[in-house]
Amino acid sequence: MPLILPYHGVSPHIDDSAFVARTAVVSGDVTIGADSGIWYGCVVRGDVNSIRIGVGVNIQDGTVVHVSRPCPTVIGDRVSIGHMALIHACTLEDDSFVGMKACVMDGAVVERGALVAAGSLVTPGKRIPAGQMWAGSPARYVRDVNDKDREMMNYVQPNYVTLAHEYKKTESET
Repeated sequence: MPLILPYHGVSPHIDDSAFVARTAVVSGDVTIGADSGIWYGCVVRGDVNSIRIGVGVNIQDGTVVHVSRPCPTVIGDRVSIGHMALIHACTLEDDSFVGMKACVMDGAVVERGALVAAGSLVTPGKRIPAGQMWAGSPARYVRDVNDKDREMMNYVQPNYVTLAHEYKKTESET
């Protein structure tokens, strides 16, 4: 069973259809929407502010999601977050994509359909406009999201919903 912990009397709210892996930790003021997956080794810690995770989100293995006192973390619907990312006190709008080992910092906004490349650092307060791809450290505009990017994004998100349902079923049988 995953470690689901209250913080100051506030417990996470996890939709029944969501998958939270056995080695994940979810604590405090956290809401996880339907068909979302919180994968192995993830930490989702809503202690000094809230975390809201939408529908059909995948937060892949080893990712940390946290907050700051002035900034909650808001993750929209159908967002994909790659392995070992750091999502801190920021907003990821619907259908956005954050690559493996990327870091999105306090007050940053990744707009709808935007793509943050693997290993990128989105600095505090930065806004990644809708439909753009940003990369580097610090992250900079590279180009608009193209058809190949959209194809990848449109494959990963529903594939992870399917995987989450399969894992949830498998883990409930053991």
